[in-house]
Amino acid sequence: MIVLEEVLVHLHDVAIGYDVPLIEDINIEVFAGDVIAVLGPSGIGKTTLLRTIAGLVRPLEGDVELAVPSRGGLGYIPQRLGLVGNLTVRNNVEMGLRVGLSKWYPPFFPVPAKQHHYAERAMEDLGILHLADQPVRILSGGQQRRVATAKTVVQRPKLVLADEFLGELDDDNVEVVMRTVRSAIEAQNSAMIMVEHHEELARQVANRVWRIADGQLIEEVVR
Repeated sequence: MIVLEEVLVHLHDVAIGYDVPLIEDINIEVFAGDVIAVLGPSGIGKTTLLRTIAGLVRPLEGDVELAVPSRGGLGYIPQRLGLVGNLTVRNNVEMGLRVGLSKWYPPFFPVPAKQHHYAERAMEDLGILHLADQPVRILSGGQQRRVATAKTVVQRPKLVLADEFLGELDDDNVEVVMRTVRSAIEAQNSAMIMVEHHEELARQVANRVWRIADGQLIEEVVR
């Protein structure tokens, strides 16, 4: 059961950007169970917001507080997906399993056999199990996005940050991907913040919407 009162992210008086602020005075909380869509035109700071929450970019001002485990607690799907093209689908997905293992687990050791079913299940749920032994580089863009999603799901993070990860997916595959992600969110009592270019699609899958305009982050009422 999802407990919405559990705060996973708190941004307090945060300004983000590179030298010059793109967004200022951000005061937001993210709760377990949230699926949040971030909307706005290109170049306005959507990706920078995700990267700041992920700890890849330091805020110019304010504090970013994450109540997620330091090991494997945050899953990030960048626009370029972060896959290794010469490795197979299975190898890429199992990289997510390694992130979720103990920090004492040697990074080059094989994934424990008892963990394999998580990868198998994720690939099956996302319709890519038949591609498990294919190198990622030969897959279509939509298939690669499903691989990146499987890699993140098996990590079992408390917070997923996704940058336009639904791009290149047709309607049927969007439904498959979001069903899998929502199931993972419910199972882990986690949350998701997604940047999405297609506003109509974002509103279909999110329970909260943030819009960036005039250097401000504004939460819109979801109807």
